[in-house]
Amino acid sequence: MKKLLSILAALLCVSAAYGQKLVIKGSDTLGAKLVPQAAEAFKTTHPDVAFEIAAEGSTTGIAAITDSTAQIGMSSRRAKPVEISAALAKGVTMKPTIVAYDGMAVIVNEANPVTELTLRQVEQIFTGDVTDWTAVGGNPGKFSIYTRNTSSGTYSDWKELAMKKRDYASSSQKMAGNEQIAAEVAKNPNGIGYVGLAYTHAPGIRVVGIVGKDKIAVLPSNQTVQAKTYPYARPTFFYTNGEPSGLTAEFVDFMLGAEGQALVQKVGFVPAVQH
Repeated sequence: MKKLLSILAALLCVSAAYGQKLVIKGSDTLGAKLVPQAAEAFKTTHPDVAFEIAAEGSTTGIAAITDSTAQIGMSSRRAKPVEISAALAKGVTMKPTIVAYDGMAVIVNEANPVTELTLRQVEQIFTGDVTDWTAVGGNPGKFSIYTRNTSSGTYSDWKELAMKKRDYASSSQKMAGNEQIAAEVAKNPNGIGYVGLAYTHAPGIRVVGIVGKDKIAVLPSNQTVQAKTYPYARPTFFYTNGEPSGLTAEFVDFMLGAEGQALVQKVGFVPAVQH
């Protein structure tokens, strides 16, 4: 009898492990490259796990945790107080885990002669205070401003860090993701936009140095983000409903472990944990 029970218990364990699914929704910054690659690496030791990854913006990731339609919500911004309250009203406790740090890079077309911009000039461009490249030392031509869409955490963070919470220029064009912004800037000599560190090597673009109060131009990099000398640096998060457990906890632990954080750096982000 004991042997039979042991066999049944083993079969139940196999059944529970077989065909497990992890649903991850949210940030394009994390979800376009890093998380899919992490999922593939995770599956080398968990071959029966299926992943469903939807990278449609941080707001959708936070909403997915609130509505219990995902186990992990990817976000490049912190959940807002109103979002935390809405989750609590549904019995959901938003728990953030920092998985990587990022630097939002200002990019221009590779043919653009402008190599540096001050903090003030960046604010003026993206809010529409200035409308022509001649205002910042460039060739004549109206700015073509590319931003993320309103569901994006990067869209919100950029307003916070670069625009003093002011509104975007009415002429700005909203893009679905980092790769789309880079592609538009690459084919438009008057283009300007912002992308995460992992997207700064796209063809046809160049990253602009940012001149702060010390009058020194700083480029986003692993070193300047870690040292907090780059002004547009921010953490990125996995949100879960309370303390993660089971398969969710295993994947979060993988991301924070040596292999996951090595992948964070390889993709182009800055590790959240040093190993």
